[in-house]
Amino acid sequence: MEPTSLANAGNRGRDTGGDEPPAEFRAALDALASVRVRPEIVLEQIPAPQRLAPFAHAVAARVGEPDPDGDDDFEIANARFIVLYDPEGHDAWKGTTRCVGYLSAATDEELVDDTMFSEVAWSWLTEALAEAGAGHHAVGGTVTRTASTRFGDLAGPEHSVDVEMRASWTAEDAALDRHLQAWLDVLGNAAGLPPPGVRLLGPSDRIGGETL
Repeated sequence: MEPTSLANAGNRGRDTGGDEPPAEFRAALDALASVRVRPEIVLEQIPAPQRLAPFAHAVAARVGEPDPDGDDDFEIANARFIVLYDPEGHDAWKGTTRCVGYLSAATDEELVDDTMFSEVAWSWLTEALAEAGAGHHAVGGTVTRTASTRFGDLAGPEHSVDVEMRASWTAEDAALDRHLQAWLDVLGNAAGLPPPGVRLLGPSDRIGGETL
């Protein structure tokens, strides 16, 4: 699968109305359109919320892995990244541009009992924003872990553990590519992906092969 980009940013931010978006918001969309993601992540534009801000834009991301019993892959993590823009500013945001992220991923069953897991998961976001150079303030959110057991004819694994993260922060400039990239890094961590450029060896790679 080739890396995905948002080269066509859709309706250029007119999700919440017919007015031409201000230059600052157009610049933010142009920055988002420049983002290219790792092959394991599929990125696409989705409808944005209609009533939260005068202008909004949203994208969805998903991580799948091959289904050994079929041709299709099955989803192990998904996320949304929403940009809210109010040219008049917003007191609660302490700025004009608010980034909102939602994420859900299947995780290791043992982690549900790890009292430090929520703090570690939250650090994925704070560290990713810092490493991306994404200027921000007023960040907040939640990390939730849930354990499920399926009974009867309900399809899926008998036991599963999921992590859900909700976060929002105010961007300090229009370089939203850095903010989206940071959120995709969080998605990669939640999905258990190796660092970009690193491929985990499977059995076929190791048998008869050399150790690197």
